[in-house]
Amino acid sequence: MTPKTPKPSSKRLGRGLSTLLGDNSTVPTGSKAPVSGETELVSNQSVRMIAIEWIEAGPWQPRQIFDQEGLEELARSIALKGIIQPVILRPHPDKKNRFQLIAGERRWRAAQLASIHEIPSIIDGFSDKDASELALIENIQRRDLSVIEEAISYRKLIELHQYRQEELADIIGKSRSHIANLLRLLHLPDAVQQMVLHQSLTMGQVRPLIGREDAEQLAKLIKAKNLSARQVEALVSQNGSAHSAKKPQKAEKTSDIRAIEKQAQIDLGLRINLDWQEDKEKGTLSMSLTSLDQLEDILGKLGIKTA
Repeated sequence: MTPKTPKPSSKRLGRGLSTLLGDNSTVPTGSKAPVSGETELVSNQSVRMIAIEWIEAGPWQPRQIFDQEGLEELARSIALKGIIQPVILRPHPDKKNRFQLIAGERRWRAAQLASIHEIPSIIDGFSDKDASELALIENIQRRDLSVIEEAISYRKLIELHQYRQEELADIIGKSRSHIANLLRLLHLPDAVQQMVLHQSLTMGQVRPLIGREDAEQLAKLIKAKNLSARQVEALVSQNGSAHSAKKPQKAEKTSDIRAIEKQAQIDLGLRINLDWQEDKEKGTLSMSLTSLDQLEDILGKLGIKTA
C-alpha cells in the first residue's frame, strides 16, 4: 500500500511558526489603533489590533493547565514591554465579528490579567486541520506541554484527520517512537494520568505501570514514597505476581493497521486480521478462508506454485 504524502500546508506548519510570524516581531500593546489598522511583519503577514472580548479559545487547544504564577509574570512583562509576538486567530465559523484563538493562549490570558483591552493578532482562514496542528506545534515549541496533554493532542489529530504516526512525526518534528510512547500513556487509568498532568508523577515513574490492573494503587504508593523511575521498575518486577492479576490488554489497533487490513481485503478479496505489537515491531497475520481454492489463489499471487 502506498503511504500517504503529507500535504504542503502540513510541511509548512511543521517547520514552526517563524515562517508565519517572522523571528523578531514586537508589537507594543496599549495603543488605540483601530481594528482596521495593520502593521507589516517580516513574513508579509499583517497585524491587527483585536479587542480581547472578541476572541475565544479554540476547541483544539492542547493545554489544560495554566501556571498562574507564570501567567502573572507574563502579565507584568506585557504591561511593561508589550506582546512580543501577535496571537494567531481565525474568523469564528458561527459568530460574526468574533475570532477563535489558534496560537498564543498564554499571551491572551496574560493580557487580560494586565488589563490590556486589545492585542496584536494575525488573522487567517485556517482549516480545522491546520488550526489543530498549529496549536499543538506552537505549544510544543514555545513552552513544554505535559506529556499527557501532548499525548491527548496526538490522539485527537490521529482520530480527527486519520494521520499515520509517521506523518504526524514529520509535521511536528518528533520521532515516531516518541509519539507511540506518549500514546501508550493514555492506556493508564484516568487517576494516574491526572497525577502526571499535575506533575505529581513523571512519565518515567508511570511508564512501568502501563497495562497493569493495579496501576492506580501502585501510583499512589510511588507518590507517597517518592520512588525514582528505577525504583519503580524494581518494585513492579518484584511484585508482578502479587499485584498483576491480568495480562496487559491488547492495545487498540491504530489507523495504520486498520488501513492495511482494509486494503488487503480489497486486493485479496479475503478478510484478514493483523495483530501488531508496536513496541516490539512484530505481529501476526491471519486470514479467513472458506475453501482450498481461495488458498491456492493466494499462494499463486505470492508466486508459490501448488501441485
